[in-house]
Amino acid sequence: MKISVCMATFNGEKYIKEQLDSILSQLDGSDEIIISDDSSADNTVEIIKSYNDNRIKIFENQKFKSPIFNFENALKYAKGEIVVLADQDDIWKPNKIETIKKYMQEYDLVLSDADIIDEQRNILQESFYAINGSKSGLMKNIVKNSYLGCTMAFNKKILDKSLPFPKDLPMHDWWIGLIGEMYGKTYFIEDKLISYRRHGNNASPTGEKSKYSFSKKIIFRLIMIKNLLWRYFK
Repeated sequence: MKISVCMATFNGEKYIKEQLDSILSQLDGSDEIIISDDSSADNTVEIIKSYNDNRIKIFENQKFKSPIFNFENALKYAKGEIVVLADQDDIWKPNKIETIKKYMQEYDLVLSDADIIDEQRNILQESFYAINGSKSGLMKNIVKNSYLGCTMAFNKKILDKSLPFPKDLPMHDWWIGLIGEMYGKTYFIEDKLISYRRHGNNASPTGEKSKYSFSKKIIFRLIMIKNLLWRYFK
């Protein structure tokens, strides 16, 4: 099964090499890494190009100013039977792809646990599942999202149902996870397949205290329900 790793980058020079090294070592020659760069002003693109690896396909000079639609752009180019999301600043465990392939023979969307690290790779939390209360279920995940994008993989069916993203989408991984719950079989792998890095400049606040008010959280959930219903009856 061909793997498409989809990554959205923006000013990621500090950690991108460590992440790409951890990914490329697990990919076959027919696999691909699709990177959409949102007009990085640092050396992110130069570092990516320095690999001179045919498996890396970079789409630069994007102007989304949004990790959500930057990820959507990468996903539009995915050709693999299995799509794997990756952030620019994490580190994959050596058995990530091997484990994903095993579970993707039976399920449409899978995600894994992760340990949480800081800038120096010190472990802050042993288990993302444990601190987030991650579980499957459509209503459960509308109320409290379990779907952390950088731990997720899904097949072409879920990709096609997810695209295009609604224009008012509050979170891309939450959306894809709920699409997986609606249209496929999902599975939460107990293994920790990445080290999820928190360094204070992440594109999303996942794993940290939410900055959103209670009313804003309610609005987000109403938006997600509206978009799920629209996609279902479309």
